[in-house]
Amino acid sequence: MDAGYMAYRELRIAENKKRRLRIVRRQRIALALITFLIVFGIAFIFATLLLQAHGTDMTYKYYTQVDVHAGDTLDSIADKYLTGSEDSKQHYINEIIATNHLDEDGKILAGNSIVVPYYSREFK
Repeated sequence: MDAGYMAYRELRIAENKKRRLRIVRRQRIALALITFLIVFGIAFIFATLLLQAHGTDMTYKYYTQVDVHAGDTLDSIADKYLTGSEDSKQHYINEIIATNHLDEDGKILAGNSIVVPYYSREFK
C-alpha cells in the first residue's frame, strides 16, 4: 500500500514492524559473529595444543671442542657424537671438515683440537 492511503495507525504499525525486523537482523548478525569467534577461539586453542605436542621432538645444535688423540679419525668422532642414522654420517663428517677448515681428505693430527657439532633435545 502507498503511504498516502494509509492511516496514521497503519503507518506506525508498518514502521514498528520494520524497526523490529532491523533489530532481529542485528541480533542475528551479532549471534553469528559471537558463534564464529567462539569456534575460531576453540580451533586456535586446539591447534596450539597440537603444535606444542609435536614440538617435543625438537633438537638443538651445539658445538664442543674435542682434543684429538692418537688413533682418532673423523669416523670415530662421528660415531661418538652423532646420534642420528648412518645415512647422515657422511654429512656430519663433511660438516666437521667445513667447520674446522680441514682438507678434503679430513685428516686430523693427534694433539690438535677440533670443534664438533652435537645435537641435544635439551635447551641449554
